[in-house]
Amino acid sequence: MTPPPHPALRVRNLRKAFADATAVDGLDLEVRAGECFGLLGPNGAGKTTTIEICEGLTAADSGQVEVLGLTWATQAGELRQRLGIQLQDTQLSDKLTVTETLRLFRSFFRRGPEVAEVIARVQLEEKAASRVGGLSGGQKQRLALACALAGDPDFLFLDEPTTGLDPQARRQLWDLIERFRASGRTILLTTHYMDEAERLCDRVAIMDHGKTIAQGTPRELIASIGGEHLIEFSAGDATVGLNCEVLSRIEGIRDVRREPGSVRLMVTELHRAVPALLDELTRQHIPLTELRTHSATLEDVFVGLTGRHLRDE
Repeated sequence: MTPPPHPALRVRNLRKAFADATAVDGLDLEVRAGECFGLLGPNGAGKTTTIEICEGLTAADSGQVEVLGLTWATQAGELRQRLGIQLQDTQLSDKLTVTETLRLFRSFFRRGPEVAEVIARVQLEEKAASRVGGLSGGQKQRLALACALAGDPDFLFLDEPTTGLDPQARRQLWDLIERFRASGRTILLTTHYMDEAERLCDRVAIMDHGKTIAQGTPRELIASIGGEHLIEFSAGDATVGLNCEVLSRIEGIRDVRREPGSVRLMVTELHRAVPALLDELTRQHIPLTELRTHSATLEDVFVGLTGRHLRDE
């Protein structure tokens, strides 16, 4: 297949400031056609402002945005017909039924599937005649996604679509998103859930303070921090007296980071590092109270780059 002549989304030197802060600070992004691209970062990183500019909802102070080879300045009408948008907080009329809501959104587009087909796609058939106000949180999020799919979009924008949902509702939405991606169309997803990004996204960009601080596939970014596993341990008050410099010299330990009440180690060979760590703690007379291990994740990439957790803010 011949690749498309242009990316699905191209952002160059994007800037946006508000009265009290700079939300987006010289951002560059490129999303390939047919991929699910994740824009990740903590609250306040600039994700929502970025996606709203790309959606044509917010004007940038400077920079260039091109979506599907089109620009909002000259081809806004055509873009609106080809995009699907699920906002971070979609407000729908509580008095309308699911079918009435979808019929309204479908009327905005020149093309698109039948309303009943969209309802079936998001598994809301049993709620088709129910009023929106009576839906659960997960059902409302599925309805919001259905509204975004009403025009059979080429590009789908999803701004933190699973925030506040229980685990089952999150997984139901993940399945719907994966089906859309499997159809060969493009998704830009913002989230601060790293497990969500690792499951859904082909590539991701991690944002912090309005800038991109890392970009690549989830596997590439995790590999970039130099270790496949994390060890976290605590020794209560004795953690303060721990000699971390000695730990950093243990074979297989790539990074040592002291945090409030605990220590994090990035390691390459877990089966070697754990026994050596336990031996060293015994030698230093440090009484271990807690120890956890896990495979490295995108959350660990963010911590390695910034020294902060995504939820710190």
